[in-house]
Amino acid sequence: MRSRLFASLFLFVATVAPAGAQSTGEEGTSEMAKARAALPANAAKALFGGAREPAPMAARSIGAYARGCLAGAVALPVDGAAWQVMRLSRNRNWGHPALVAFLERFAAKGRSVGWPGLLVGDMSQPRGGPMLTGHASHQLGLDADIWFSPMPDRTLSTQERETISAVSMVDMAKRELDRSKWTDTRAKLVREAARDPQVARIFVNPPIKKALCDWESGDRHWLGKVRPWYGHNYHFHVRLACPDGEEACKDQDPPPSGDGCGKDLAWWLGPEPWKPSPPEKPRPPLTMDDLPAACREVLVAR
Repeated sequence: MRSRLFASLFLFVATVAPAGAQSTGEEGTSEMAKARAALPANAAKALFGGAREPAPMAARSIGAYARGCLAGAVALPVDGAAWQVMRLSRNRNWGHPALVAFLERFAAKGRSVGWPGLLVGDMSQPRGGPMLTGHASHQLGLDADIWFSPMPDRTLSTQERETISAVSMVDMAKRELDRSKWTDTRAKLVREAARDPQVARIFVNPPIKKALCDWESGDRHWLGKVRPWYGHNYHFHVRLACPDGEEACKDQDPPPSGDGCGKDLAWWLGPEPWKPSPPEKPRPPLTMDDLPAACREVLVAR
């Protein structure tokens, strides 16, 4: 019975592509189709990855950042006064209205510190949930990746948005900041994001965190929100706290007290995090049983 239910859900989601839905590029569509075909029918990422429109429900984030879904998502317009959305074929420019409002607000603040505009990477899928490729998080519509590359002074073509590469701020072979790329304006941009009261976390590559620690000579409170993590050398990952009153949304614990520039950062800058690990047996993908029950309603709402 359960297998028939999941098969029905898969067929339902895979065929939902309403008139006016954002078109995906041929390359992106092919990539997603291949990823979906390789998954069991009950994999939550196959089901949520096939949804092309948001659930027509009141906006709410349900569950945890890496185990949840999103109702009532809204799309960040692909072009704004101070931002452009990249990788349109992924159809991941969806978020909780609070995230879209933050990005619009933050883009304007970026201009005030000399940043020409944001290039916005992945946010969430139309109904949140696990993604077919990439992130483990980004499931609640409260996460967004912002490139360290500035927005050009022209509107990028669809093709350019698919092919232009972001620029790494870190020499990954040496795990050191690339000082020929990093600038004070980038530091100011991250600081502006961290100072927003709705922001819960910002993830950056460890040498970038070190650069921010060395750079800030005044109020250091905001640095506590900026956490070192693997990757994140091409972009910084902004995560909002759960919106007020949304009891189904599960916040992370607050970050540790202090600026995070001490022992924790020293560990990240040492050899321990980068030692090769013995191969692990691949974990099976999340199923609908692993997500909050309300995510079933989100998945099939129309």
